[in-house]
Amino acid sequence: MAGNNSVQQPLKMEKPNKKKVLLFYCVESHELAHKISAKSDLIHLQSINWRSFDDGFPNLFINNAQDIRGQHVAFLASFSSPAVIFEQLSVIFALPRLFVASFTLVLPFFPTGSFERMEEEGDVATAFTMARILSNIPVSRGGPTSLVIYDIHALQERFYFSDHVLPCFETGMPLLKQRLDQLPDVNNVVIAFPDDGAWKRFHKQLDHFPTVVCAKVREGDKRIVRLKEGDPAGRHIVIVDDLVQSGGTLIECQKVLAAHGATKVSAYVTHAVFPKRSWQKFVHTTGENSKKAFEYFWITDSCAPTVKDIANTAPFEVLSLAGSIADALQI
Repeated sequence: MAGNNSVQQPLKMEKPNKKKVLLFYCVESHELAHKISAKSDLIHLQSINWRSFDDGFPNLFINNAQDIRGQHVAFLASFSSPAVIFEQLSVIFALPRLFVASFTLVLPFFPTGSFERMEEEGDVATAFTMARILSNIPVSRGGPTSLVIYDIHALQERFYFSDHVLPCFETGMPLLKQRLDQLPDVNNVVIAFPDDGAWKRFHKQLDHFPTVVCAKVREGDKRIVRLKEGDPAGRHIVIVDDLVQSGGTLIECQKVLAAHGATKVSAYVTHAVFPKRSWQKFVHTTGENSKKAFEYFWITDSCAPTVKDIANTAPFEVLSLAGSIADALQI
C-alpha cells in the first residue's frame, strides 16, 4: 500500500531437529566409534558379527536388521589395507537396502587418494577406481548415500564421484588450530608447508599465522628440500600436511628449517599412514644419543592401526575426530 514505510523483516530459518543416528562400525574403528557415541546422546552404536568362513571369505551378520527400518543409519569404515576393504564394502552395500531412512558412510581416510593421476600410459589411478566403487552404493529410502571424508589428498578427487553419492569433505584443521591456541608460545608459531600443494590446500584455513613454504628441487638424480619463502629464524615452526607415509619429506623439511634458525619444529598431519612402522624414526630417544628433532607430532585417529601402535609415544599426540564426525552425522 502507498505510504506504508514499514520494512518487512526477513524470515528466520528454523534449524531442523537433530536426528537419532544408528552407527555401525568395523572392527578397527571400535575405539573411535565409542568416542563418537560419547559426544552425543543421539548416536547409538550398533553391532555386526564379523566372521569368516573356513576359506577366508567374510561371513557377516547385521544384528537387529529389522529394527533399523525407518532409522537414520551410518557406518564408520576404515580402509587401512586391501584385506579389510571387501568385507566392509559388503556391509556398506547391504545397509541402505534395509529400508533405512538415510545412509551415511564415514570414511575418515580415503586411502587411494595419493594415486589420483596418470604420469604415463599404463598407470592405474586407483583413487578413481575407489570413487567409482563407492559411487555405486545403493540409494536408501532417503536418497543417495552421504559420504564423509577428511582432508582428501587432492581436491579435484571430489569430481571422481558420481551423482549417486553426496560427498561431504571435512577437515582436521580446526583441531590443529584449537591445539595451537593451547601452546604457551602460540604467538611465536609459524606454519610451514612442505610444498606448494599443501600451501594451496591449507593456507586459507591457517591464514592468521605467519607461513613459510618449502619446495622439492631436483639436483642431478636427487630431490632436495629447500626453503622457498618465509623466515623461520627464532620461531616455533609447525609443518602441516594432509598425510604422512615414510616421513622422509618431513624429516628433510625439519633439517632445512632448523638450519635456517628455527628454535623448535613440530608437525601435523590428518592421516598418519606410516607403513612398516615408519613412525619409529620420529620417536624421542633418551640417554647420551638423545634425539628430539620434533617437539610435537600431532595426528588424528583417522588411521586406527597407527593410533593403536603409537599409543602415547612422544612426540606423538592424537587429536580425535570424534566430535567433528558426530557433528557431520547431523548434516
